[in-house]
Amino acid sequence: MNSIDPALEREYNNRAMVPEHPAIFERWHRQSAALRATADCSLDLAYGSHVRHRLDVFRAPRAVGTVIFIHGGYWRSLDKSDFSFLVGPLMSVGLSVAAINYRLCPAVAIGDIVDDCRAACDWLAAHGETQGLNLSSIALAGHSAGGHLVASLFAGDRTGTTQIGMNIVGGAAVSGVFDLQPLLRCSMNADLHLEAEAARALSPIHLQPVLDAPLLLSVGADESAAFRRQSAQLHEAWPRTCPPPLVLAGANHFTVVDQYFGPGAAGLLALRALFD
Repeated sequence: MNSIDPALEREYNNRAMVPEHPAIFERWHRQSAALRATADCSLDLAYGSHVRHRLDVFRAPRAVGTVIFIHGGYWRSLDKSDFSFLVGPLMSVGLSVAAINYRLCPAVAIGDIVDDCRAACDWLAAHGETQGLNLSSIALAGHSAGGHLVASLFAGDRTGTTQIGMNIVGGAAVSGVFDLQPLLRCSMNADLHLEAEAARALSPIHLQPVLDAPLLLSVGADESAAFRRQSAQLHEAWPRTCPPPLVLAGANHFTVVDQYFGPGAAGLLALRALFD
């Protein structure tokens, strides 16, 4: 068992860094419920046998493509429904959305969660059109742990190949975790159950992208130095795939989501430009 490093614990404990996070989560929940009540959507579609193998589909009129969104929560919390509020701005620029759930730690390992995300993409490739999605162009997007999962899909499956049967035009990883090794010294590893070998094998900075498409990185200026470093390291490891990270002024680990995907935001417009 690795001992906890107090400095790393501070840098990676986002809820402690943002004490107002309960109010942010409540706002997300309220706005998400309002969006689902009015959107053209199909909720909790099963892509597998587990209760967490579910996804929501939101159909934009005259959509030019679809964004597959993967939520964060350090692989152990939160839900796709917490992030439905992001759908409105995406639909406003002509993008439909598929938001996926996955099994959570500690019931499963992070590698199993990567497999869940791949299974959801495979299901969408086979059934998305029947759900009214435009699959001619697809972008993968995720926040925090979801950013790690997006990068993991860019790096292919455990044999180093990709089996996603879609035209992936790019992706966006917002405040992602791309080097899991520091988490070995954080208290959250009581749930993640990472060992040194798995932490390295599941870290995108030690893998190579197999999808020939850009992966856009972003991070909040008010996030910890560790999180800002995470995005910088993936840019350094994947220079042909990842442009330099977009640093959003005044954004913490949670409000970065609002700023990146907000109406008219630079992040939203950069994501939309992937479809042109």
